Parts: sequence; C-alpha cells; structure tokens
Amino acid sequence: MANSIALASKMAPVVDLIYKAQSVTQALDTPSMVSEFSGVNEIKILKVSTTGLGTYSQSTGYPSGDVTAAWETMTLAQMRGKEISVGRIDDEATLGKTFGTVIGNFMRDWVTPELDAYRFAKYAGASGISVVATPAVLTKTDILAAIDEAVRQMDADEVPAAGRKLFINSNLKPALNASLTRQFGSDGVINTVIAGYNDMVVTFVPASRFYTQVTLNDGASTWGYAKTATTGRDINFMIVYPDAVVQVPKFIVPKVFDPDTNQIKDSWLYQFLLYHDAFVYENKAKGVYLHESTT
Repeated sequence: MANSIALASKMAPVVDLIYKAQSVTQALDTPSMVSEFSGVNEIKILKVSTTGLGTYSQSTGYPSGDVTAAWETMTLAQMRGKEISVGRIDDEATLGKTFGTVIGNFMRDWVTPELDAYRFAKYAGASGISVVATPAVLTKTDILAAIDEAVRQMDADEVPAAGRKLFINSNLKPALNASLTRQFGSDGVINTVIAGYNDMVVTFVPASRFYTQVTLNDGASTWGYAKTATTGRDINFMIVYPDAVVQVPKFIVPKVFDPDTNQIKDSWLYQFLLYHDAFVYENKAKGVYLHESTT
C-alpha cells in the first residue's frame, strides 16, 4: 500500500508559504507563540505591573512599592476544516496537476482571506481599543486628518511609535493617493502606491477582508465567511502596534491520501484542519486604533 506521509510533509511547507505570501496579517505573527503553545488550546500570558515613584525620606529610606503579577488566559476558539477529493482519473487526465492546483487555490481563495478577516474583526471587537468617535466615509479631503488624529491618540496613550502598522481599506487607495501632493519629473515609470506614512508601514487590505464583524459559515449550505448582517461595518483603516496583539495560526499538518490509500473512493483525498485564534492583550489594548465606516 502506498504511503501518504511524504506527500503530507511536502504539502505543509507549501501551505505555510502561501499563507505568508497572501496574508496581510502575517506580519503580526509572533513566531515564539506558535511553537510555545503547540498542542494546547489555552495561552497563558503573564501580566506584571507595579506602582510609580514616591517621596524618598532620609530618615525612613525608600517608599515601598507593590508588584502585581497575574495570568491572562486566552482560549483558541476557531476550528475550521475542509475535505477535498479529486478522482485518480480526473487528476491523471490533467497530467497530475489538478490536485495540486486545487489545494493552492483553496489556500489563496478561501483559507487566507478568512484568516485575515477573522483577525481584523477580532481586533475591532476587542474591549479597550481606541475607536473613532464618529464613524465616517472617508474621502481625499479628510483621510489624512483621520489618520493623523489616530496617531495623535496613540501618542497620547503612550503607545510606542516604532513598529506601528497602518492597514488601509483598498477601496481608499485612490482617496489616499489623491490627498498627497506629488511632483513628477520626466520619469518614464511612475508609481503612486504609498508604502509608508509617517514611519508606519502601509498595507492595503482587500475590502472583502476588512470588517468590524464577520460571520463564519458552517459549510452546511454556505462556505467561508461574510460581513455580519446589520451590525458589521467596513473598516476604513486600523493602526496596530504588533506587541498589542497575539496571533496563533495553528496550521495542523494537512493529511494527504493517495488513491491506493483512500479506502472510500479511487481519489486523491486532502483534509485540512485550521485551529487558530487571535487576541488583543488587555493591558495593551490602546495599541489598536479602529476607524470604521458608516456602512
């Protein structure tokens, strides 16, 4: 009987590569978290705090301070999966390319977009983050002012400036381009895409992944995810300080069964299970700023 272990081990790095290439939130991953909590469904984060300064006395010495240490428990809640079957005859008719192509497309078209959408929605709904006072539809006349106000608020909350990442709805790319004054010489090639703004790396997020709330479909009649009806809104932009969030993309090693191993059908069988979640640290919630639209 043919062995499918080698096929599964070869598929795992392909899955990881597609995730890293296509995901807009992978830049927020914390590699140590992925390995440190492998095999468990709970993450325990140590939160340590102390008191401020007091008056030093020449007679009694230093004022005593307090240290508080507590564990914040986070439980992974999302377990998503899919099984794909490609008949041996169908696969061989396309010189063995169908199965591999289907898996690649599945990761790009379904898994990665849902992962990004879930994470952004989870951050948007987290308690304690900074949220724009009045949701608005941004235009070229006010988008920069809105971003600058977000930066001002994060500065006021003493969120470290170095490393902040600015995620902007791709639908606002024309407005952002139009809001900036540029001068062009005789360059033969002109690129107006903004890669950074005030020391923040800019990432444009596909509009279909950028919602304040998403509903994950169960696959019984509808697959994937969608913006939550009535209560979900489009996100205009989000500024995230990476240390304020934790992402645990627990990609379970995919199972690949060749037709000789598959006892149900004469087909290639692919089973994929994604166990993951994303969190905002309670004591670092101000490291996330949300600007939402009215729709």
